[in-house]
Amino acid sequence: MPLSDAASLPLTPEARAWLDSALAEIAVDPRTIRPLFPAARRHCGRAPLPDGRTVDEAARALLLAALPLRDQALVDEVTALHRYGDPAEQRAVLRALTQVDADGTGRFLDLVRQTLRGNDNTLIEAALGPYAAAHLPADEYRQAVLKCVFCEIPLDRVAGLDDRADAELARMLSDFARERTAAGRPVPEDIAPLVHPFTTDAPTSSSDETV
Repeated sequence: MPLSDAASLPLTPEARAWLDSALAEIAVDPRTIRPLFPAARRHCGRAPLPDGRTVDEAARALLLAALPLRDQALVDEVTALHRYGDPAEQRAVLRALTQVDADGTGRFLDLVRQTLRGNDNTLIEAALGPYAAAHLPADEYRQAVLKCVFCEIPLDRVAGLDDRADAELARMLSDFARERTAAGRPVPEDIAPLVHPFTTDAPTSSSDETV
């Protein structure tokens, strides 16, 4: 479902009318997004969508896409919505960054970095979507993957691994696996596919078999 296609959201007539009105208001005056953004869940609900988002997240992405702002003004408005939002609002911002930064400048990377310094797994997952995969420098991306392993976030929730996994990430994960094994702790099995293509010194799985 394209973020720009409000008609494809499963909304009640009342919710659709609210969203259409909100989009029109934001297009005229971007400041109106400040009260409308947090109100999206109340008006649109939070039913799950096939793409893994919830209806309110998709509605909030549409509100962000409607902002008639560019450059630093856009960064400032989106950053403020993230800073003052609750975790659900922050997740919506993070998951919409690819669409909000339509020019692909990477100008919102500070929001990703700030999230990765935190300890909310749901926000970390949201931050490590396609936007981070496209724009995080290699060393920061590797550290983010390693943090997911430490935080027990399944690696299939991290975007870009098929393309961005490299020998250095394999080395870091192998070192982690050896430390865990030496401490008698289990090694997450989902790191093995990232290690095998780059090294024969594979980590040990939780069943004490070579991965």
